[in-house]
Amino acid sequence: MSDSLKNRLDEFRQQRRVHAGSLIISVFGDAILPRGGRIWLGSLIRLLEPLELNERLIRTSVFRLAKEEWLRTETIGRRADYVLTPSGRRRFEEASRHIYASHAPLWDRRWRLILVVGELDPKVRDQVRQALFWQGFGALGADCFVHPSAELPSVLDALIAEGLSAALAALLPLFAADSRSALSASDADLVRRAWDLGILADAYGQFVATYQPILDDLRHSHLGDVSEQDAFLLRTLLIHDYRRLLLRDPELPEVLLPADWPGQQARLLCKELYKRLEPLSARHLDQMLCLADGSVPAEDATLPERFPQYDPLTQ
Repeated sequence: MSDSLKNRLDEFRQQRRVHAGSLIISVFGDAILPRGGRIWLGSLIRLLEPLELNERLIRTSVFRLAKEEWLRTETIGRRADYVLTPSGRRRFEEASRHIYASHAPLWDRRWRLILVVGELDPKVRDQVRQALFWQGFGALGADCFVHPSAELPSVLDALIAEGLSAALAALLPLFAADSRSALSASDADLVRRAWDLGILADAYGQFVATYQPILDDLRHSHLGDVSEQDAFLLRTLLIHDYRRLLLRDPELPEVLLPADWPGQQARLLCKELYKRLEPLSARHLDQMLCLADGSVPAEDATLPERFPQYDPLTQ
C-alpha cells in the first residue's frame, strides 16, 4: 500500500467524530444501488468494519436512515435486509447523475428561482434556507434563491423529504427569462452576489491535494500493492468526499466560473482514480456483499456507466 493511500485511510480512522449516516448514504449510492439497492445489515457492518466504524454506530445510523425514509426493512427468517425506499432510490439516482458525470452540464441560459412569497415561521424559514443551500442554491436577499440548472420538481421533492412539505405553500418556483446573449454583466454580478466561490474553491483545492498524490502513486504502481479491500475503502472515501463537495456546488456553467476554477480538475481526478479502483473494489464487493437469504447480489448491467466517456449531460 502506498503511503498516500495509507495516510488517507488512517486519517479517516483517526477522526474524533464520524458522520456514519452520511458515509452509509455514500456506500448505498455507490456500491449497493448498482446491486439492487438492498443489503443484509451484517454484510454492511462487515464492509465498514475496516474503517473502524463499530457495529452499534452502524446499527443506530441505519435505523435513523430508515426513520427518515431513505431505507426500509424486509425480514427474511431471522435476518433482515435494508432496502432503498422508492423516494430514497429517486434521491440516489438524481445524485448519481451529477456525481458520475464526466463534465458539468451545459447551461440553457435560464436561471431557476425559488421565491418565498408567503409567511414562514423563522425556524422553518431557516430550515428551508439551509436545505436549499445544500442543493447548491445561492441567495439574493432573504426571499430569493437562485440556481442555474436545478430540476425544480426534484428540489421540491427534496424539501418534502426533509420534512418541509408544509413550507411549500409559501414558495414560488419559476424560471427566469431566457438569456440569449453571451455572458452579461448582470449574470456575472448575480453569481458574485449569490455564492461565495472562494470557500468552495478552497474545498476543491483540498480535495485535489488529498487525492492527487494517491493517483500519482497508482499511476506508477499499477495497483500492484493495493488490496481489494483497500481499493474499496478508498473508493468509498473518494466518492463520499466528492459527493459532499457537490452538495455545496451549484455546478455553475463554465462561462460563469473563474478561469482557474478547480472544480473541473477535481472532477477529472475523481473520474480517473475511481476508474483505476473500480475493478479491485468490485471483486471485494463480490466477496463481501450478501443478502439476508445468503445470496450475493449481482451488478445491474442496465444502469448507466459511472463516469462515461460519452456523457449525455453535456451533449
